[in-house]
Amino acid sequence: MDLDGAALAQQLRAEFAPEVDGLLREGRRPRLVALQVGTNPATEAYIRGQRRGAEAWRIQYDLHTLPGDASEAEVRAALEALNASPSVTGILLQLPLPPHLPGRVLQLAIAPEKDVEGVTPTNLGALVHGRDGLAPCTALASIALLESSHAAIRGAEAVVVGHSEIVGKPVALLLLARDATTRVCHKFTKDLARHTREADLLVVAVGRPNLITPDMVRPGTIVVDVGINVVPNPEVPGKTRVVGDVDYAGLVAKGCRVSPVPGGVGPVTVAMLMRNTILAARKSPPPREEISVPLFPDS
Repeated sequence: MDLDGAALAQQLRAEFAPEVDGLLREGRRPRLVALQVGTNPATEAYIRGQRRGAEAWRIQYDLHTLPGDASEAEVRAALEALNASPSVTGILLQLPLPPHLPGRVLQLAIAPEKDVEGVTPTNLGALVHGRDGLAPCTALASIALLESSHAAIRGAEAVVVGHSEIVGKPVALLLLARDATTRVCHKFTKDLARHTREADLLVVAVGRPNLITPDMVRPGTIVVDVGINVVPNPEVPGKTRVVGDVDYAGLVAKGCRVSPVPGGVGPVTVAMLMRNTILAARKSPPPREEISVPLFPDS
């Protein structure tokens, strides 16, 4: 049985519609600006999803691009211009960046109150203290899918496979905040299956297809598959398909509830990006007159 990400994304949009109505009445339309350096086919689908999501949520969306050979100083200057603009309520830096640029370092240049991806130390630190804020979108999406399953999270045995700063670690903190008994596994974990077999709730975010097989879970386990992997399509020679980190068909046959890839975490991640943009707009200063100067006059 699926955890339907598309349906949950629509539900979230409906829940936040009154909030957007209020902001629009006050003349405070949320505005999300994405900064992309160069071109990268890997980000195109995410950008299309962002644009569609923003349109559906009535959020202004702008994509600004810098040349692929832009320097670190030029990217920092662009981010500072967005930080200073009162009309911009949310900022995200499209990753991956060209190899000569330090993506994680440059993300730290985003003002925390506009960090709608929740990747700055200020926003990640809020998770440790259990405060509501702009948490990482994919982590929020994973928790939302678990909650949509109506599973009892409090007291549940929760296992997170993967300990990245944007998914694994924040998911673990969000689970702890909901009183789940939480353990985090990673590439150095000995006997991964021993841990996953004890899970009531399992979140997998590694980027390795078929990492979790049916023999590694119990029937009834609720599984959120965050992985995105492009593999050959056995049904269409020469073509590829997108799969997650778990053996979806095998786990479903065993009686697990599993988020599909695609159609699971992805739509909810975009919804959480919009949710964060609305929260940032709510906390932004009242609108004031802004001199109409292009942020990137040379682009």
